[in-house]
Amino acid sequence: MPEGHTIHRAARDHRKVLAGQVLGVSSPQGRFAEGAKRIDGLLCTGVEAYGKHLIYHFEQGLSLHIHLGLFGKLRKSKLPLSEPKGAVRVRLVGPGHVIDINGPNTCEVLDEPELLTLTARIGPDVLRADADRDRAYHRISKSKAPIGRLIMDQSVMAGIGNIYRTEILWRLAIHPFTPGRELNRGDFDRLWEDAVALLEIGVWRNSIITTELVPKGRGRLTERVNIFGKKVCPKCKGNVECREIANRKVYLCEACQPAV
Repeated sequence: MPEGHTIHRAARDHRKVLAGQVLGVSSPQGRFAEGAKRIDGLLCTGVEAYGKHLIYHFEQGLSLHIHLGLFGKLRKSKLPLSEPKGAVRVRLVGPGHVIDINGPNTCEVLDEPELLTLTARIGPDVLRADADRDRAYHRISKSKAPIGRLIMDQSVMAGIGNIYRTEILWRLAIHPFTPGRELNRGDFDRLWEDAVALLEIGVWRNSIITTELVPKGRGRLTERVNIFGKKVCPKCKGNVECREIANRKVYLCEACQPAV
């Protein structure tokens, strides 16, 4: 499943080519024909991300809500139109570009009250300027659940996925099984700030990079991580353990991330 940086990158890129334009909207696959008809020919007023949710705003108070889930894909290309590749659920066509969306977990048109209901249940997004970190800390500070679970809970903090979860906790020497209520405010603030910094790099480089050395220049880089999927800790050279939290793998170094 794409982590938050991927969705924010898509929102940024799609905003540049779609916002302020009247769009042709269709469902080549056919499964979203009725929804596409509601927004076909309307002005796109903006594109934004809330955690892992991608929102295309249209006039008349309508929005297209996309959540890619595990298998969804986004494809941006320049006109002229080509034949859809695979089962394209929805196609957005502007004056110069086309966005094809394949296999999203959620694809729906929302009115304004429905959009407000959606965004209200999403936790503060570390990449949004309007994010309320106090709200996230309030939830975490009252929970017995492990911090490694809480920061992956999109209703608590939005945008952090499995790789970032592992990497942030290792970088801050926080054991992933530490109960949320045992995390002090200073450690939480450092966690939040590290998440912001790393996901911003992810948006910029279009890849997950959590090592200290961020190469200069432009263009996408291959993923660069410290312990996710690794066997040896780069800091202490000890063994990296792989355990599970809520049926998702989490990697940790017991020496560098001692249990409280």
